[in-house]
Amino acid sequence: MVRRRHVIYVEGYDPQGAEGYYRLFQRAGRPFGSTWSSALTLGPLQLDSEDFAHWNVEARGANWQVATRYDFLRQERFIRADMAQPLLRHIPRALGWVGGDLVSGATLRIMRASWQFALHLMIYQALLLAWLGLAAAAGLLVGVAGGEVGLSGSLRWLVAAPAAFAVFVLLCPLAYRWGLIQFTSCWPRLREFARGRPGWIDQVVDVGARRLLAVARAGEVDEIVVVGHSAGGIAALALMARALELEPDLGHRGSNLVLLTLGSVMPAAALDPAAERLRNALKLIAGAPSVTWIDCCSKKDPLSFWGLDPVEGVGVRQVPRHNPLIWTVSIKDMLSPESYARLKWSPFRRHYQFIMSGERRAPYDYVMLIAGPAAVVDWARNADSLAAAFGSDGTFIEHPAADVGAGASS
Repeated sequence: MVRRRHVIYVEGYDPQGAEGYYRLFQRAGRPFGSTWSSALTLGPLQLDSEDFAHWNVEARGANWQVATRYDFLRQERFIRADMAQPLLRHIPRALGWVGGDLVSGATLRIMRASWQFALHLMIYQALLLAWLGLAAAAGLLVGVAGGEVGLSGSLRWLVAAPAAFAVFVLLCPLAYRWGLIQFTSCWPRLREFARGRPGWIDQVVDVGARRLLAVARAGEVDEIVVVGHSAGGIAALALMARALELEPDLGHRGSNLVLLTLGSVMPAAALDPAAERLRNALKLIAGAPSVTWIDCCSKKDPLSFWGLDPVEGVGVRQVPRHNPLIWTVSIKDMLSPESYARLKWSPFRRHYQFIMSGERRAPYDYVMLIAGPAAVVDWARNADSLAAAFGSDGTFIEHPAADVGAGASS
């Protein structure tokens, strides 16, 4: 039974930062008490530095109590700086990503791995091209209209250019509201990191790895869990690989060491033919016996790679191979029929259910996973029996009968 746990959470490419994720965790924890007949106490958000924030979580049942330190690895200042770049710099970079993926074959590889995720990428790429295309079309129409009213060739195109620019600017609020700027800032940055080009993600990974080593050396907790959600699955995997490079004996003794990737978009980055650095990190983790990597995906989450082996599926061969355990999560099991129906047209909300507590007891519940008394790896291997091991009064039966095959697969 786990009594003390340390979580290092690596966010996706999201500008809301520590404050926003703290509010999200508050919201995620609200159903916990009624769902599991247990109590959850959330400590205040502490902004420790530019690199880390944290909050403490106390969870209690009838016969168990767990203290969790929840470290939040901060990236928001970098993400906001990326998104604040002048559009005249941002747009060529985004177009380079779109064109580069087509030329390299990454788009086709992603389509073969997951047509749903490929469609998600292509929708945003199409929105980018439509934005530019509408602005160009407006300029062209004004130029043609100028010719019809007798303007000379050079003069009518001098009028057309400001018209195109005006339409481009007028569409900017929609680009921000629909997440287009965020999305087209994210993927060029992830591509650069996966290929080994220096950037701010290197700093985040190194800082996170050194925090992980410090926690492991302190030896004060039963379990250390590095969590990466969505694009955070890339940085979390690289963080763990960096920690193993710095200290090869990490995880061989002391606290249980877990890498937990939730709805990770890592395969979309690793399928780039030039993403050698990311595939090298993947190979290291796949072959590491001292780390348990659990990769959670869901058939109902189009933003993750359900059904894909995240190692061999991206072309990595590792013998012997120890990781990952693949845990297929049912989002439907966590929610009431009414709540689940409301998510039908909300793919991002379904994607974020990975880091929420459920309305019903289910084999997967993020808050129970990182704040409850059972080890995370036990949940991945025996999820159904562990969910049934909590009584109506919150009592936890520490050694439920194993349900081989009901949790994750290697």
